[in-house]
Amino acid sequence: MNVPSQLRYTESHEWVRAEADGTVTIGITDHAQEALGDLVFIELPAVGRKLAAREACAVVESVKAASDVYAPMAGEVVGANQDVVSAPEKLNADAYANWLYKLKPANAADVGGLLDAAAYSKLIAEA
Repeated sequence: MNVPSQLRYTESHEWVRAEADGTVTIGITDHAQEALGDLVFIELPAVGRKLAAREACAVVESVKAASDVYAPMAGEVVGANQDVVSAPEKLNADAYANWLYKLKPANAADVGGLLDAAAYSKLIAEA
């Protein structure tokens, strides 16, 4: 299972990358896309939407199931990746190269409270 060490993770299987401009980029983990199977539909939050931490804000749907994607922290959506909306299979090909949305966190320090790669690897090993 691919768990890049430079990213942070949530217990609900989102990955988070802190960017130099203070925003964070969010996607679903390799574990999540593998569990879902072939993705066929993605719905992303609108740019400008304000999210609460752990709020359901996006949907990824596969041939097997639909799953909510949760905000890892509070903030405002500043970008949405339309490439994955028109080609959901990109997430199956490489979950870490294909992000879902970008967030301007209400509190940048919240990134530090997320799981590191070792903790996330342990979480999915126990699942």
